[in-house]
Amino acid sequence: MATVAESAPPIGGRDEGFFLGGAIAMAVVLIAGFSLQLAMGRSSFAAPPLVHAHAVVFMGWIGIYVLQNVFVTTGRMDLHRRLGWLATGWVVAMLVLGWLVTVAMVQRGQVPFFFRPLQFLVFDPMTLITFAGLTAAAILLRRRTDWHRRLHFSAMALLLGPGFGRLLPMPLLIPWAWEATLAVSLIFPLAGIVWDLRRSGRVHPAWGWGLAAMAGCLVLTEAVTYSPVGAALYEAVTAGSPGASVAPLDFPPPPAGPPPA
Repeated sequence: MATVAESAPPIGGRDEGFFLGGAIAMAVVLIAGFSLQLAMGRSSFAAPPLVHAHAVVFMGWIGIYVLQNVFVTTGRMDLHRRLGWLATGWVVAMLVLGWLVTVAMVQRGQVPFFFRPLQFLVFDPMTLITFAGLTAAAILLRRRTDWHRRLHFSAMALLLGPGFGRLLPMPLLIPWAWEATLAVSLIFPLAGIVWDLRRSGRVHPAWGWGLAAMAGCLVLTEAVTYSPVGAALYEAVTAGSPGASVAPLDFPPPPAGPPPA
């Protein structure tokens, strides 16, 4: 990717407004999704400390990403660089807490009923790894701002699944609920492609890398989920826990509704 970046001429013009607007729109998707669930009584603050830590770190990343775009748009590159080094360590915390929360939910047998438990165990970490890979590439190419901001934008789009998943009618999307959230998240990099085409008449190659990473995440998730490797992983993770009694590829039953009056 670094070789391609060196050989690709930058697309001219200023596009800070597009990336700031996109960052705000992504933040709105995530905040709206979680707020809707809270308002409908489907979630509450009565969660284990691990879940709260996970929420704080992931919502913190949203704040970091929006702020970074604000700093660029307002010309505060000194603050942008300082916050960027903090963000690098923040990604590590996101990986660790994301994996721990996923494993805890699978072990407790509390995977949302519109996901296959084994697929949930695979796609959550796989999404985070892909996000971290795109973020690392963006950091390595930070001197090529045209690449840097597009790779970061694509990485951020990968994190929108939980937000869209709380806004979409997920039970109606079974058995393609996770795939649907990933597909909807493509709206943002595709919007970036349209922006480039309208502004310069060509598409920046960074979008191709971002879309390829998202497609690779999908293919690897499906391949592992329906393979002996996935079955062995699920057995190892759930051994000795309530999740061991949950069929890895069957959809859990939906939660019971309120008793009749």
